[in-house]
Amino acid sequence: MKKGGGGGKREATGGVKIARNADPGSHTVVQPEGWARAVGYANGVAAEGRGVFVAGQIGWNPRTSEFESDDLVEQVKQALENVASVVRAAGAEPRDVARMTWFVTDKSEYVAARREIGVAYREIFGRYYPAMSVVFVTALLEERAKVEIEATAVIRAQAGDAQRSLFSE
Repeated sequence: MKKGGGGGKREATGGVKIARNADPGSHTVVQPEGWARAVGYANGVAAEGRGVFVAGQIGWNPRTSEFESDDLVEQVKQALENVASVVRAAGAEPRDVARMTWFVTDKSEYVAARREIGVAYREIFGRYYPAMSVVFVTALLEERAKVEIEATAVIRAQAGDAQRSLFSE
């Protein structure tokens, strides 16, 4: 949520402040009353619609399964582009992502690169921030991978939408 409320409507529900974006079809950022505003993420997101569950994406070229860089920021940017590509293939947009979990192999490298990571994030996702967690791990399956990002998107249901499956004929 943008500082200053982003021009959206605020209403109280069960002791929780809910900030609504100007677009009535967008997700709702949940901000518990009395909490400091989250910076670079949302404390919670409420959404209704069709779920898109994106497996962990790493910072390699998805066409070749090869890493083009060992730089953390470059791998983050590629992993985010990979997440956005999967989300778009499902008929959604990056703004439909409600939750992300980042797995990072080096805490000190991540902390030192936070500003550059933020720039890379905004290039792909703009200034929309879903609920996010960062988990520091000792290793990822692909040896050169420094980051893996999984995501959940929710596409607002449209009247007459039919369920479809990539596995049905």
